[in-house]
Amino acid sequence: MTILTIFTPTYNRAYTLHKCYESLKRQSNKDFIWLIIDDGSSDNTEELVSNWIDENVLTIRYYRQENQGMHGAHNTAYSMIDTELNVCIDSDDYMPYDAVEKIVSFWKENGSEDIGGIIGLDCNIRGEILGTELPKFIKTSTLFNLYNKNGVKGDKKLVYRTKLTKKYPYPLYKNEKLVPLSYKYFMLDQEYEMLLMNEALCCVEYLPDGSSLNILKQYKVSPKGFKFYRMEMMKLPNTPLLFKFKQAVHYVSSSLFAESKGVLRHSPQKLLTLIALPFGFILNKYITAKLEGK
Repeated sequence: MTILTIFTPTYNRAYTLHKCYESLKRQSNKDFIWLIIDDGSSDNTEELVSNWIDENVLTIRYYRQENQGMHGAHNTAYSMIDTELNVCIDSDDYMPYDAVEKIVSFWKENGSEDIGGIIGLDCNIRGEILGTELPKFIKTSTLFNLYNKNGVKGDKKLVYRTKLTKKYPYPLYKNEKLVPLSYKYFMLDQEYEMLLMNEALCCVEYLPDGSSLNILKQYKVSPKGFKFYRMEMMKLPNTPLLFKFKQAVHYVSSSLFAESKGVLRHSPQKLLTLIALPFGFILNKYITAKLEGK
């Protein structure tokens, strides 16, 4: 029985999506489903995927929707996945040849209903681990604790139990294309820890049109999504005061971009937000100046 779905949100990435496809064709274990969510592409993505389906090398599911942004594509993927596990491989990334085999065997040996999934490593195209490896002295952890208590740095690859990822759908805002994906991950942190797996599961290449390299622009063009995210982060229990203060600063900045009223009234951390007001104003002006200077 197939237990893993690899899903790929894509938007006008026909020029690079073949790298992901070729890496999946090379997998030593091909017992997985590749779900492609086409988020309203205007290039030849649909034709390309149709040809791959006709090749019949992989089990491919393709779904096209109107453009909703990365988080909207994730919402759609999670609603469609019916395997036990899922992992997102972005359209500009690819998997080492044994990644699927490692995920499946590791889960069969260590997974359970008490665990949320697996945290693995990302590497660059030269095979170098992004950031730091995972701590070897613990077997499980939440994602939040890895970064904020154990000093882990860099992007990591997350494999989740599908039953869980159907929870906490991302809100959609008119004319906005991004709500930070970590919202769902930090919400699930409150319920389950994840298995740690010090193996590279994904090779990452940051392209000029990717969201990672355009984050300042995203702050400005998707302010309601970021405001929502900062509010939810301020609500997290058992988090350091400095973390919540940083969220309050960004909350103020996003509220200014969104032209929101009642910044203090709507904040879940009113005192922190009051203190953060001048810093949020400065951050907002800094982002604006950086964007105008490009």
